Amino acid sequence: MAEGDSGEVQPGTAQETPTAAGQVLEIHISRTTIWQGIGAVLLTLVALWTIRAAGSLVGWLAISFFFSLALEPGVRRLTERYRWRRGAAVGVLYAGGLVFMVLMVVVLIPAISQVATTIGENGAEWLNNISQFTEDNFGFALASASSATEIATDTNAAIGSWSEDVLGKVVDFAAGSVGLIFALVTIAMFTFYLTAAQPQLQKAVLGLFNPKMQKQVGWTWDQAIVQTGGYFYSRMILMVVNGLGFFFTMVVVGVDLILAIPLALFGAFVSVFIPVVGTYIGAAIPVLFTWATAPGFTGGIIVIVYAVVYQQIENFWLSPKITANTMTLNSGVSFGAALAGGAIAGPMGAFTALPVAALISSFVSNFAKSHAVVYESERADSQSKSRRRRDADAATNGRGRRKRRENPTKDAD
Repeated sequence: MAEGDSGEVQPGTAQETPTAAGQVLEIHISRTTIWQGIGAVLLTLVALWTIRAAGSLVGWLAISFFFSLALEPGVRRLTERYRWRRGAAVGVLYAGGLVFMVLMVVVLIPAISQVATTIGENGAEWLNNISQFTEDNFGFALASASSATEIATDTNAAIGSWSEDVLGKVVDFAAGSVGLIFALVTIAMFTFYLTAAQPQLQKAVLGLFNPKMQKQVGWTWDQAIVQTGGYFYSRMILMVVNGLGFFFTMVVVGVDLILAIPLALFGAFVSVFIPVVGTYIGAAIPVLFTWATAPGFTGGIIVIVYAVVYQQIENFWLSPKITANTMTLNSGVSFGAALAGGAIAGPMGAFTALPVAALISSFVSNFAKSHAVVYESERADSQSKSRRRRDADAATNGRGRRKRRENPTKDAD
């Protein structure tokens, strides 16, 4: 019989009944416990159904919160340095972003149309030039003259058909993009309100936790602002610098101005926002177009030299100065994070994966326990072994100094 003040078995308790074979444990579950379990399961199912039904809204909120973190450093600078109200600061940043987008559209749409027309008109000649270059230097031709002419003819026909139907395509796109426009407007509104009311929101969220947990959550929130905002602002600065360099280099070697603008934007954006391989992809397209359009092949070589030299300047001078104390992430981890983000949430996931990975890395490095490595592999070289010994000795001496500072009377005794 279960121990208690009386001999009755209470609901939800266990009763041990002795038998010849030993003791049998009988579990008695009350009706209240059963209904509580059923209620928990039903609530879980309702929550999952709600999240599934409102998946778009949840995604929009997540993206809006992420963008609000990116805007927060700029808003804080305007409010602290110029004493602006948060709503006005967010409005100014929004206006600047809108002007930038309008300029991009006004400049890029004619430029892209010109690129398509130029490809259609000169595609055969470009392909012949590249084929002749590969045949002279590597012993093989990419395409014959007849196939190059056929490709150019097909391209011209496709561009002509596209030009004739452009108005209908614009109307169809506008009709089919109502949902996209609504999503963008919703994200913009959520981002505005989350950024304008960020201090009140943070205070309300921290009020749900005890003082110790508030420090951890608050630190994580501040790190999210630093990592996300620092990442985007530093990337934008690097993109502008690299884009200007690409543009002036291609114009100098003879690329047409209307072609140099979109090529420079493409090369700068891809090389900055796509980790590891973005540098090579961003440089390859401008180089190919330079070889195809500029007289001779010297121009393409000059663009390659620019890309290589700029990348070294960015890695060893520009990036350390611009991104100092913002985001430190291993190149392999950044590449894997971009792939994972793209697989989970598409292009937006790949775009936002790096600051998220940096935030997780900084969180783990500050809250996870670390220990000095005392194991030495037999296959390690002598320099690695000596470095590990120095690190272990430094860690031991550091702990000893901390203990003496904490208890200065111990040595005196």
